[in-house]
Amino acid sequence: MKFSEFNLQSEIIEALDAANYTDCMPVQAQTLEHTLVGKDVFVQSQTGTGKTAAFLVSIFALLRSGTLKHSKALIIAPTRELAVQIENEANLLGYNLGFGICSFYGGVGYGRQEQCLADGVDIMIGTPGRILDFKQSKKIDFSKIGIFVIDEADRLFDMGFLPDIIEMLRSLPPCSERKTMLFSATLSREVRKVAREYMDQPAEIEIAPEHVTVDAITQELYHVSNDEKMKLLLGILKNENPSSVLVFTNMKGEARVVAERLRLNGFPCEHISGDLPQSKRSRIVEQVKSGELKYLVATDVAARGIHIDDLALVVNYDVPEYCENYVHRIGRTARAGKSGKAITLACEEYVYALEAIEQYIGKKIPIAFAGAEAYAEDCTEGMVFRRSDRPSGERGGRGRSSTSGRGARRTGSKPGAHESRRSEHRKSSSPQKQPKTYHSRRPLNNAAHQIKNNADHIKPNSPSTQTPEKKVSWLSKIKSKIFKSKS
Repeated sequence: MKFSEFNLQSEIIEALDAANYTDCMPVQAQTLEHTLVGKDVFVQSQTGTGKTAAFLVSIFALLRSGTLKHSKALIIAPTRELAVQIENEANLLGYNLGFGICSFYGGVGYGRQEQCLADGVDIMIGTPGRILDFKQSKKIDFSKIGIFVIDEADRLFDMGFLPDIIEMLRSLPPCSERKTMLFSATLSREVRKVAREYMDQPAEIEIAPEHVTVDAITQELYHVSNDEKMKLLLGILKNENPSSVLVFTNMKGEARVVAERLRLNGFPCEHISGDLPQSKRSRIVEQVKSGELKYLVATDVAARGIHIDDLALVVNYDVPEYCENYVHRIGRTARAGKSGKAITLACEEYVYALEAIEQYIGKKIPIAFAGAEAYAEDCTEGMVFRRSDRPSGERGGRGRSSTSGRGARRTGSKPGAHESRRSEHRKSSSPQKQPKTYHSRRPLNNAAHQIKNNADHIKPNSPSTQTPEKKVSWLSKIKSKIFKSKS
């Protein structure tokens, strides 16, 4: 079916033609059938099926129809990269429609985003945290939002944003006065609950489940020890010689290490993770999209929104711990119906997740045998790399940990070398309280007990800066006073 067959304004068709959007993909055709007549939609569709254009064209048509009581649209995305990607596509598909379009996300200053709001924005795309910041400061008025889109709802909820989404939905006009679109790769309980409670009798659309789409991808599985994984990865890159590669790790600390080891072995590489500065993330993403950067290492969350045309190869350096992530990863090589190749390295640490993945995709991943020729020399073998992206005690890895200066480290953890150095620095740079417990090799007699008790209540001047000789003199004075009083 073609876009021109729908009741769309000529300006919208013109912009779609200019972007080579002529034939509708299944999710686009089925979504437009409902949204153009004013119905809410609840869509199960994977990343890469064309769903972004589906909700953008719906928004353009609804805003230009003049039938909405509230004339602004808000799109919520799980990551900064995806928000920027949606903004770029909105500018492409609506270049001639005169809409104010802007993305809002954290990690950057408020200045440009506040200026966009002051100038007037019709279509807002953002991550939950920054959008709620502007809501609380009353710079975004939720009562004026007539279209609300939740993109990749399952990922948003997995990342812990369900309470934020609920807060937004409760702040919007009643569901009868707004149009709501929800897109999710999986139909989890939380996704269905939101659709049931906060949407107005939505039409349910189901595009082919994710496990069916992997048939277009050539998959290979290597069983390899953790110590040999880097050698095998280097061998794969040399033997395959792909034009572009996306390597996935489960942890952000591992992503940094893998990228560094690839660079040292002669493969120009970068990595992206959630705590990289936004400016650096944006620069890396642009280098990848332009083809300037051939090798990229990423975590699942950080890679959301990175759309690489004609990605040649995906390597799962770690077997993903969630089966849905496996399909998300390898699906990046087969976007919009294209084919691709994905290689998974199963080591002893993550191999336990393999069974659930194969059950989810409904097939066994073909096992490949790695002979001696499949491995390449690793010049980083034996080197020690720090796994954490930040020093111990700051946020890193999974979950929250205390930040430096704001709390104690987790119970039972050992201080790292950097922590010991900071401790020594504090001892040498600032006075510390002297311990109140004095140890003796002999049992304390009554006089010694009295000396200790008196010492506990006496506060000498700057004891931490006194020399050992002065401290001995000070205790001697206490002893002499006690013995004199007894005599």
